Amino acid sequence: MSDQAPPIQAVLVEVMREVSHVAKGSRNEAQGWSFRGVDEVLNAVGPALRNHGVLCVPYLLEAGYASVEAGKNRTQLREATLRVAYRFYGPAGDCLEAVVPAEALDSGDKATAKAMSVALRTCLLQTFALPTDEPDPDQAIYERAAAPPAPSDGTIAKCRHIVAGLDGLRAEAWQGYKDEHPDYAKTETAALAALRHLEGLQSTQLDELLEG
Repeated sequence: MSDQAPPIQAVLVEVMREVSHVAKGSRNEAQGWSFRGVDEVLNAVGPALRNHGVLCVPYLLEAGYASVEAGKNRTQLREATLRVAYRFYGPAGDCLEAVVPAEALDSGDKATAKAMSVALRTCLLQTFALPTDEPDPDQAIYERAAAPPAPSDGTIAKCRHIVAGLDGLRAEAWQGYKDEHPDYAKTETAALAALRHLEGLQSTQLDELLEG
């Protein structure tokens, strides 16, 4: 460690002096409210970090995934829940670590990327004590919606009947579906989606038998 370089705590204080606030530059058009996206936060904090020779490195500590339903149409979404550590390295070579949780939903394959963006934004806002001008969490009260219905015996029976008749290739495809959708048998909606997938496998298997 260099004798001349200041410790990372002192360097981060200098960064805080340069960055006092972040403007709300992003807008949710669907719901009509503005927010600070990760780009706005990085545009504000990034130059100060570079000026003072601070490197911020992420380390993924935990990652969990689940299939959830959202909205009145019960749209199937993938939820990513992460715990990320960010280490701030200073010119002297020492570092401080900040650990933040983050979660995000996506209908495709972007849930992890979204959660990582949320984690970085949260880390920078809280590490540098940047005001958000957002309502206090205690101002809002939420009531949980009723749990989605469990899969019916009829749906499960249909799935099992089709699975019993799958050949090796289709059975392997079914295993891949289960690996990608671990909650396929937890709700009626998820079970019906699995049934439709199985019916598709069954149909292709029958087509091949008829062609043969």
